[in-house]
Order: sequence, then structure tokens, then C-alpha cells
Amino acid sequence: MNQIQDKYNWKLTDLFQNKEEFYEAVKKLQNNLKQIETYKGILCDSSENLYQCYALYEKSLIYYDKIYSYGMFSYHLNMADQEGIKLFKEVENLSTEFGTATSFITPEITFSKEEQIHQYLLEDKRLKPYERDIKDILEDKKHTLSKEEENILANYSEIFSGPENIYDILTNAEFKFGTLIDEEGNEVELTDATYTKYLKSNDRHVRKQAFQLMYKKYSEYMNTITEMYLTNVKQTVITAKLRKYESSLENATNHDDSTIKVYEALMKGVNEGLEINHEFIALKKELLKLKELHMYDLYVNPYQKSKDTISFEEAKQEVKTALAVLGKEYGKLLEEAFEHNWIDVYEKPNKRGGAYSSGVYGVHPFVLMSFTEDKRDVSTIAHELGHSMHSYYSNKNQNIINAGYTIMVAEVASTVNEILLSEYQIQHEKDKKKKAEYIYEFLEMIRATFYRQSMFAEFEKSVHEKIENGEMLSAEDLNKLYFELNEKYFGKDMIIDKEIQYEWSRIPHFYTDFYVYKYATGISAAICIATKILNKEEGYVEKYINMLSQGCMKKSVELLKMVDVDLEDSNTYTIITQFYKDKINELKDLI
Repeated sequence: MNQIQDKYNWKLTDLFQNKEEFYEAVKKLQNNLKQIETYKGILCDSSENLYQCYALYEKSLIYYDKIYSYGMFSYHLNMADQEGIKLFKEVENLSTEFGTATSFITPEITFSKEEQIHQYLLEDKRLKPYERDIKDILEDKKHTLSKEEENILANYSEIFSGPENIYDILTNAEFKFGTLIDEEGNEVELTDATYTKYLKSNDRHVRKQAFQLMYKKYSEYMNTITEMYLTNVKQTVITAKLRKYESSLENATNHDDSTIKVYEALMKGVNEGLEINHEFIALKKELLKLKELHMYDLYVNPYQKSKDTISFEEAKQEVKTALAVLGKEYGKLLEEAFEHNWIDVYEKPNKRGGAYSSGVYGVHPFVLMSFTEDKRDVSTIAHELGHSMHSYYSNKNQNIINAGYTIMVAEVASTVNEILLSEYQIQHEKDKKKKAEYIYEFLEMIRATFYRQSMFAEFEKSVHEKIENGEMLSAEDLNKLYFELNEKYFGKDMIIDKEIQYEWSRIPHFYTDFYVYKYATGISAAICIATKILNKEEGYVEKYINMLSQGCMKKSVELLKMVDVDLEDSNTYTIITQFYKDKINELKDLI
């Protein structure tokens, strides 16, 4: 492999120089875990025990983070390599070993005398780095059952995941959707993976075939899927009651480091701005030159005629230039990422697909992607480096226990980067049609992430409330509810095809209750932040970097308030709908 190729590949030697060093770290970790286990049963007997155990836990996490990352990265670079597969299995086993050895910490703190733990925290200053974690455990105490009851629930955990597992097997392994005739006149099989591709086809007949085939299959199994979904909802509702929550929504938002106020403010803000989404749908119909706009026409970009290509070096420069508004320090870190092998850039045989960023404590973040010279890949680079910089700042400023951040803020930094890149591309594009394509794509991102995910969230909330109120629901009830939500969210310019009533049944996120609303809150926070950065508000970039540096030292809602984003206030979402309207007007003015 020559020098030019090397700069586009990860250097796993940044983690360990060789396998011997890797296995030496494994031995040290296992030795630490044995020492941690000596505190089982006596953890809270003294502040000394609590401190020594947490200090060992912190050191062990640092070892574990590097070890697990090394095994996972080795495997993802070549998923057919037997040595890599074996190594990954070893680190997965070590993960189980780690979890088993440390599993007593949370229950022992939970079932200890709370006043005594607070006294330890007050008197022993060595516990300060671990205070946030310990207090979080104590805060959850009111929703923790007795040891015996917790053990019963733990033993049922595999059963509770049954509906989702059955759903995954049914829809991924057993569903066959049939064939359609593509743009070239070839008969091709429709799969879940190719569905989106065909929905974006410029050939309307292809789109309609894909849409009808997809929902024909789901309609055939509607009663079965309904039973699976409602069983999952009932399990969530019952568990929330057992844990003394007022509702399953309270349970979910509590675990998200969020609040019911966030959820309700989002619903209120979105519903007050629905007419703006209707305006975009009317514009979409006009741009596509259609007498009737159907659900299967939704994903076509009227301005995209062919794929634009770009080299990685050009993409790199575009990202650096677009993100220059984030300051010199951020720019230097981007340079570091590009020049010092933070990114494994190109496709390789058997390399894992997709893209991700994984921060490794004490080393640097690692970004995996498969750059294909498609202009859309530029956005992927900006997105993943947003995650990387978040990890870098939190890892640099917090210990490993406090460096992680919750799902509520996980997508904010990455989406901020995407927005800054989009705005840069729009402002610097000279070609009117290309500029229109960029604005249209930006509008689609807002529609799909803010409005669509909020519609899903409204559906979930309604279903859970009905179950909590003792209502008996059928497939027909769920289909009717979902169909009416589509009518409300899309407005009079969209033909709400009857097949769309089944769409709820192909959303796997519904089996992770109240997950989807976080996409909507994430883009809302990102738009607020990116707008302030672009407006060059004095001191705002520094404020933003400070927020990224906090890890999980504050609750997610409080973290975002540090950058003037209040997710519990419906006015925040009014800002987003107004931003959406301004972008619609920008496109109208351009064309």
C-alpha cells in the first residue's frame, strides 16, 4: 500500500502498536475487573470503598474503550477476515465480562442508605469526579423496584423483546414484495433496501409500482403486525406502571434525559406550523408539474437530473471552508482529522457499509465511511465530523464516566455541521438550477426530519394513551388513526392514497417506544444553533464549543439551554417552522 493510499486509511496503531500490546491491555483490564469485584457487597460500607471502586472502574473503562474499539474497527475493515471476526468475538466476550463484573455497582448504591451516600459525597472530595453518576443512580431510585422484583423483570427482558424480534424476522427475512418493471424495462425484485431508490425514480410508473407492492405485502399481514405492536405497547405501559411512572411517556422521556414538557411543546409547535408544511407540499406539486400529487411522488427532487461527482480532496476543502465559521480551533481539529488518519475513506472489499464516528477516549475519534465521489458524500463527511468534534471536546474536558452524551444531544453537533454546509453550498452556488436543488434538498430534510418524525411521535402518543385508558384497538383503528394524521400533516394538495394507512406498520422505530421525537428535537436544536452561528452572534461559537465540552455533566435539556435552545418551550419550534417558511420563500424567489 503506497503513501498516497495510506493517508486515506485508519491507523489502528494509534490504539495499539501490535497484538501483543493489545493483549497486554486485556490482561490489565481483567486484573482491574477482579479488583472491582472485591467491593461487591461492601461498596457502600465506607467512602473509601466507594472511591477505590469508582477509581478502578474509571481506569477499566479507559482500557475497555480502546480494547473494544480495536476489535470492532479491525472487524469492520474486513468483515470476511477470520482473524478479525475472531478478535471481535473476543472483545464481545470481554464486554459481557465487563458488564458482569461491574453490575453490582448500580444496585448497591440504589439499595444503600441515601443519606449516607450524600454524606460521603459531601465529605470525601475524591468522589467529586463521580458525583454526577452516583447522583443519577440515586435519582432513579424512586422508580427502582426491590431486588427480587428487579430480578424477575431482568429474567423477562428477553421475552419483552419478543414482539420486536418477531417483527424483524417477519419483515426482513420472510417478506417477498414481488417484482416491478424499472426505467429500462427490466423486471427487478423489490426489496426493502431498494424501495427508497425506486420512490426517487423520475419514472412515475416505477414509483407507483414500488409503493403499491410494498404496502400490498404489509396489508396482508396487518392483523399479525398489529398484535405484535400492541403487545409491545402494552408491555411498555405495564412496566411504566410497575416502576411508578404516571405514563409510559414519562418513563421514556425520563430515560432519554428529557421531559414530558419537551414532547408536548414539540407537538404544540409542529401543529401550529402545519400550514407551512402544506405550503411546501403545494410548491412540490407545482414544481413536479403534476395535476395530482400522490404519496409515491413525495421523494422526487424536480431539480436533480444527474449525480454530481467530487474528489475527496475537493470534498475535504469544501467541508473545511463551510465550517470555518466555527472558529480557528475547530478548523485546526478538522485539519488534524483529515491529515492524521481519523477517517477511513474509501470502499474496500468486505468493509462495513454505511458511516459512523466513534470517539475513543484518550486517543481520537475514528470515522468510517465509503466515499464514492458522489456530491452527497460531502454531507456525510460534515455530519460524521460533527459527531467526532463533539466526542473530542467532551473527551478532552471530562473523565470517561462523564464524557458520554445522551441521544437527546447526540445528533445536534452532526446536524449543525450539515446545516452549515448546506447554507454554504446554497450561498456559493452560481448555477440557479443547482442552487434550487440544494434549497429543495434542505427543505426535504426539514420536512422529513421535523414534520414526518413529529407525525410518527403524535401517532405513538395517541396509541399509548388509548392503551393506558383501557381502549381495545384493532388494525382498522390504527390504520384510521395513521391515515387521518397524514391528511392533517400533508394538507389538501396531497392525494392521501389508501395504501399509506399501512405505513405505520413498516416503521421499526415504533418498537423502541417514543424514540422518533428525538429526531425532530435534534434538528430543531441544530437549526437554532446554526442560525445563531451564521448570524455571527458575539461569543456564540465559544458558548457552543463549551456546550460540546460538557459531556453529560448536565441534563440534556439544561445543556441545550447553555446555547439558548429551550426544548420545553413551543416557541422554539415556531422558530423552526418560520425558518422552513423562509427557505420556501427563498426557493420561490429563485425560481
